[in-house]
Amino acid sequence: MNVDDLYDRLLDEEDARVCKDIPDAACSDVPRNFFLIIFAQFLTKLGDALANAKTVLPWLMNSLGAPGAMLALLVPIRESGSMLPQILIGGWVRAYPRRKFFFVVGCVLQGLAILSMPLIAMSFEGALAGSFVIAALVVFSLARGLCSVASKDVIGKTVPKTRRGRLTGFSSSAAGLLTLLIAVLMMLDLVIDPSNYQALLILAGLAWLIAALVYAGVSEQAGETGGGGNAFKQAISSLNLLRSDHAFRNFVAARALMMSSGLAAPFIVSQSLDVMDDGLISLALFVALSGGASLISGSVWGKLSDENSLRVMQVGALLCCLICAAAFAASAFNLPYQGWILLILFFLLMLTHEGVRVGRKTYVVDLASGNRRTDYVAVSNTAIGLLLLLAGGMSSALASWSISAVLLVFSFASGLAFVLTISSMKSIQH
Repeated sequence: MNVDDLYDRLLDEEDARVCKDIPDAACSDVPRNFFLIIFAQFLTKLGDALANAKTVLPWLMNSLGAPGAMLALLVPIRESGSMLPQILIGGWVRAYPRRKFFFVVGCVLQGLAILSMPLIAMSFEGALAGSFVIAALVVFSLARGLCSVASKDVIGKTVPKTRRGRLTGFSSSAAGLLTLLIAVLMMLDLVIDPSNYQALLILAGLAWLIAALVYAGVSEQAGETGGGGNAFKQAISSLNLLRSDHAFRNFVAARALMMSSGLAAPFIVSQSLDVMDDGLISLALFVALSGGASLISGSVWGKLSDENSLRVMQVGALLCCLICAAAFAASAFNLPYQGWILLILFFLLMLTHEGVRVGRKTYVVDLASGNRRTDYVAVSNTAIGLLLLLAGGMSSALASWSISAVLLVFSFASGLAFVLTISSMKSIQH
């Protein structure tokens, strides 16, 4: 079976060969590009799993004797550092007709940044080692932003409009399977020794370097250029989209409110562990549930997003609202079997978060074309990066008073996102 036959069988549709919203010259390359991008995305997700800022890097920092304050910087730098500069990166990238090489360079930089961490561990210790790891993570995060801006545009030019959701969904399902395997290894105590984390980082770095090689093989047609002479001026100009573009403004607002689907998970885990025996419910089990949710739902959400990505966002917002409200009730009213209820709600939240993630990625790629798509991605990610820092700080402060209250706020925010997506759908229909 060749690549074309596999593509037809995987999509299993009569119009699998229809090329929508991409250059005619790119149509014959769609099957090959489809699988190359999926494989590259899988490799980057493998790197993410092996160099996780919530698990692996804290172990590394602890083994180096880095100050505890540095541990608190890992996740914010990893998450927001890749988003905040994207409005400037987008202004630079948009000057080039082919943008896959920005993704390639971003992967190489991410790989080298991660590979530097085991070298740091062998050469330094204490605060100095921690500072070098943080510096490497900054480089990693900036390179990740480069990949994010470039990848959306490349997908928009190489994969037809009704196939993009499944592309993201298939890679998410594959990553879910990988996460499950990692969780099993954790449960079997095969990756508990901190010394093994250096090997994980080496494998993660190699995964990104291989992803760069794979992505370099994507056939990309030249696209629209312009506005790249002064990235700062272009960034300021792009910000006007939030004022002038109603559909885009609604998307950014809804996406910001739907951050609850990701931010709520640690609080549900914390509440569950507080009321259950750690021997029964371990971190590895939550990792397994997260991976299982991606494995089960990734391709399903992808297919639904190809049909109506805004509807997927709408359903995700409603489900997140209900799940967070149920978690609040279970915690605030100390319901019987509270721990198991929260465990089930965590799994449902992971299923929902996968839908929110796939839906909003598909929607923003489909919303526009050419440089407008690049601007959409850059502006929205920069805005979300800033709002993520604010939301993280506010939820952390509120959690010091009541975790249940945080879950109630997340439920309310998701409800507002649901209302916004309904408004967006009505405006599109009219």
